Amino acid sequence: MSDFWRGKRVFLTGHTGFKGSWMCHVLLRQGADLTGYSLPPPTEPALFALTGLAARMKSREGDIRDFERLQKAVHEANPEIVIHMAAQALVRESFSDPVGTFATNVMGTVHLLEAVRKSSARVVINVTSDKCYENREWVWGYRENEAMGGSDPYSSSKGCAELVTQAYRKSFYRNENIRLASARAGNVIGGGDWARDRLIPDAVRAFSSGQKVVLRNPKSTRPWQHVVEPVYAYLSLAEKVWQDPAFAEGWNFGPLPDGAQTVEWVMKRFAEGWGGQAGFVVEPSQIPEAHFLQLDCSKARTLLKWTPRLNAGQALALTAEWYRDFYAGGAAAHQLVERDIEFYENLLVASMAGEAAAQGEELSGDF
Repeated sequence: MSDFWRGKRVFLTGHTGFKGSWMCHVLLRQGADLTGYSLPPPTEPALFALTGLAARMKSREGDIRDFERLQKAVHEANPEIVIHMAAQALVRESFSDPVGTFATNVMGTVHLLEAVRKSSARVVINVTSDKCYENREWVWGYRENEAMGGSDPYSSSKGCAELVTQAYRKSFYRNENIRLASARAGNVIGGGDWARDRLIPDAVRAFSSGQKVVLRNPKSTRPWQHVVEPVYAYLSLAEKVWQDPAFAEGWNFGPLPDGAQTVEWVMKRFAEGWGGQAGFVVEPSQIPEAHFLQLDCSKARTLLKWTPRLNAGQALALTAEWYRDFYAGGAAAHQLVERDIEFYENLLVASMAGEAAAQGEELSGDF
């Protein structure tokens, strides 16, 4: 693996969340000097607490809606790279608290980008969502040049965050030599997520108590991917942006083609991986959500030379195994996280070696 991150001063928002905790583990493995800024862990249990991350990094408690506190934290961290992952990330919660959702996802982004203007940062990665696009309910994947939009508060807030990112990039950062990119990933799964109203965590809670999970929209299609895929994609993007400002723009990071599956398809296979009497019942939701959502990642594959490595079956198997082993008490949470990271890193190394060998064979062919 690259030694790019060794000693780099990194400021990470949202580090106590599910995805943020995985990001912390990967950055620490790669030797980053890591400072996190976030509210306390949002769930009980929480991966951040279970894996003892607070003792291994500089963890600052704060709300991105508090501009002065955030600005002070950025100044003290003196970062070279900023990764913005803090968000209100739940669609259903955005209906019960739209004001809080917009305040966090839109003005929180403004606060972070404004605070960074006065810092030493060279690269900023703003992590938004695949739901930032205006959803047209079509079967094609959305490309980076599609219109931003959103008919629900969460999706709209993420579209707004992308517009804020574009405005800061064009109005301020280009004149201040700060390189700002945004990253849009699909529905992320993996061990250690206990958020409410998310498919896999809801299933884990139900299955571990001998109940069936309730599906709200079984026929809805989403781009499902294991959490390690976007985490490594964000880090790869940051490295590219550091090297060349031409990469400072918006990027999609979705799964392999087989990752775009219905909720029902995913749950059938997750239940099979869990074993026992695991299953589901359908209770249609009264809250409107998009039915079709896919990402076109051609740009990342072509220009970043990035490609996902895990198919849908592998992502679900890793996730089911993580939770099974955790609830069986056979391994601590940090061991399970490190196990999955090592598996993925080995897969990356093997894949890159295979690609290099294939390229060598092509070059050695007869003309």
